[in-house]
Amino acid sequence: MYKQKKFFIWAIAVILLMLVACSSPTETTSTIQTNSVVNTTSDSGSATTTTTSGDTAVSTTTATLEEVAASHTATHEDETNYLWDESQTTMIVLAGDSISVEGSGVTVNGRIATITSGGTYELSGSLSEGQIVVDSDGETAVQLILNGIEISNSSTAPIYIANAPDTIIILAEGSQNVIADGANYVFASPEEDEPNAALFSKDNLTIYGAGSLTVTGHYNDGIASKDGLIIASGNITVTAADDGIRGKEYLILKDGTLTVTAGGDGLKSDEDEDTTLGYINIEGGNLTITSGGDAIQAETDVLITGGNFNITTGGGSNASLAADDTAKGIKGAAGVYINDGTFIINSADDAVHSNNNIVINNGAFAIATGDDGMHADANLEINNGTIEISQSYEGIESAVITINGGNISVASSDDGINVAGGDGSGFGPGGPGGRPPRGGQDTFVEYTGDYYLYINGGNIVVEASGDGVDVNGAIEMTAGTVIVNGPTEQMNGALDYDGTFTMTGGFFVAAGSAGMAQTPDISSSQNALLLNLNGTLQAGTLIHIEDSGGNTVLTMAPSKAYQSIALSSPNLVSGETYTVYYGGSDSGTLTDSLYSSGTYSGGTEYTSFTISSTVTMIGNAGRP
Repeated sequence: MYKQKKFFIWAIAVILLMLVACSSPTETTSTIQTNSVVNTTSDSGSATTTTTSGDTAVSTTTATLEEVAASHTATHEDETNYLWDESQTTMIVLAGDSISVEGSGVTVNGRIATITSGGTYELSGSLSEGQIVVDSDGETAVQLILNGIEISNSSTAPIYIANAPDTIIILAEGSQNVIADGANYVFASPEEDEPNAALFSKDNLTIYGAGSLTVTGHYNDGIASKDGLIIASGNITVTAADDGIRGKEYLILKDGTLTVTAGGDGLKSDEDEDTTLGYINIEGGNLTITSGGDAIQAETDVLITGGNFNITTGGGSNASLAADDTAKGIKGAAGVYINDGTFIINSADDAVHSNNNIVINNGAFAIATGDDGMHADANLEINNGTIEISQSYEGIESAVITINGGNISVASSDDGINVAGGDGSGFGPGGPGGRPPRGGQDTFVEYTGDYYLYINGGNIVVEASGDGVDVNGAIEMTAGTVIVNGPTEQMNGALDYDGTFTMTGGFFVAAGSAGMAQTPDISSSQNALLLNLNGTLQAGTLIHIEDSGGNTVLTMAPSKAYQSIALSSPNLVSGETYTVYYGGSDSGTLTDSLYSSGTYSGGTEYTSFTISSTVTMIGNAGRP
């Protein structure tokens, strides 16, 4: 809460400085001249915009989570993992500096117990400077029931699974289990570097149960498997010098409560030689991750179908990162696919990131980030969900963005929605000072196509200090609502596109400065208006447009000083005459800068116009 207050105060200060340093040529005022000339473009007139390079549109079809999951079929899960015969269980009792065994399959050498065959083993008690080793050549899995253990070792891993077809760690119901290593490991030779985690497995590992497990990795990682790692349930707390929980080939989280504090990455899968591996699949659970690096990082894909996530990376959204550091919230190099879940992300770097594709099908996101809210190099698709980006450098960024639904709110210090490639900053200088120096800066290295924004539904609200919607290509909008409170400085625009903006349905309004103002163009089948005022109105001053019958088309109270309104609405009808007012009041409900269900009164008439073609322009400023 304290950081949010600090950011809010900082943001207000920045906006005030921008108003002073980058004010428009006309002084900000509450009154403007009312004799503005109306200019209406013809369909073959000067409002024609340039087209994007390339005649063929790129495909925006991205795979579904289910399709991607079908390529990641590797798993060692077996229903027998969750069954055992208590009568065949070997008991291992830890007693401080000694170990006793009741049953077979275990050899003891001082404070080291080595399990040499498959079967079920129950451990209890405490062990200082000791170790449990699994070294079984058989084909039978090893089950370790942890029933209230505490194992510490200052020079190596307290639990080391050196060899086994599968190892299953079962947290006995109600038990509390603790393991911790030291900061300095001792290896038999300089060439050795394993084990390197407090709980380390060279083979497949599964953890589940109704007990708790607390792991402290002072040396390197907390829990690590060089093969696959499945966490099916349990209350697991990990603190690690480097990575918290690592499954090299894959990491599958089915349920449970995980609390991870890591100097490096929180959850990690980093197999990079097989594209069917290196993935993280999260089906549910409650996850709290605080990491110096990425919170969730997969070499290929991150697949999330549910769960509650509370993520903080790199010290949070107001922290500074070194040039080579990365501290992203959720990162899948090949893709991030989210079907549902609740996400609170406070990240120094991008909150959700992929070098390729991101697909959001549902979920609730509350994001504060020092860089991008959501960034994909190639395609970013939002089909549903609630996405609130309260702090960002750029809110949503990709080479191709498709929005089919959802409720999206973006606050950004530069561009709100940015469709671009190159170095991630588009083609312009961006907001004040440009993109801040941050580790892992986006480079779009995977994408070579054209740039597109498709809006087919949803409710989108943008508060941007740079461009509100910035597309280095073309825009197509068929449905949905877009509300933009854009910049006050003249070098940016509430709407900025390089190609065409074809609008066939929906509602679009953007308020901001007039220097670079644009509106949907003549390729649209729905009429549009670009209103460039001859003076700047103060923040909160109403702009009202109504038809000849007194029916409201727009009543807006922009959140910042503005001189331009871009509007496209089904209620802008050819042949109809409209009147523009400013000031006054409205008795209705104010939501996202728009008034509804009320009566407008008390305003000053600015001008009137009649629609005779697709794009109507009032005033002379704006982008040529």
